[in-house]
Amino acid sequence: MALSATSISLDRMVSAVEKVRQRLLRAVGALNAAGIQYAVAGGNAVAAWVSSVDESAVRNTQDVDILIRREDLSAVQKALQAAGFVYRHTAGLDVFLDGPNAKPREGIHIVFAKEKVRQHEPIANPDVTEAQNTGSFSVLSLEALVRIKLTAFRDKDRTHLRDLIDVGLIDDSWPAKFLPELGDRLRVLLENPEG
Repeated sequence: MALSATSISLDRMVSAVEKVRQRLLRAVGALNAAGIQYAVAGGNAVAAWVSSVDESAVRNTQDVDILIRREDLSAVQKALQAAGFVYRHTAGLDVFLDGPNAKPREGIHIVFAKEKVRQHEPIANPDVTEAQNTGSFSVLSLEALVRIKLTAFRDKDRTHLRDLIDVGLIDDSWPAKFLPELGDRLRVLLENPEG
């Protein structure tokens, strides 16, 4: 597919980032109002931690990941649907789309606390209590976020971990905080951050 120069737009780039931010704010606002415990996870959690040190190092993300307890799913459905999100269970994932015609990446992806995402993973996700309140929303603690990223260890997880290393949030003392398998994964990234 050939793109013309008119297809490329700074306004569209800014709009895409702003839509993710607004989606995050609407979702956490609804969860806060309903009194549901949660923690922002994924790329937005990484961005929140990175921005605490160097906002120029923040990487954009295309979706919103929120950690909840499975027993709160029906309350989360009610809160997020009232905020305009549409619930779908598709391909084994629980997603709240930003409207009936939205793509899955235009939504809230639910991650379940104290459960494994994939059976082969070494440990389960953290609980929602492993979080910090930013004043606007609850975000995974840095240690819980690093643990979840080391557990999944996909390419984007390694990139997120490198971002945290780059701004000095993770150093050589961190591998000892985790199970040996996870600590070894982190040690490799610390020793070779460029991949």
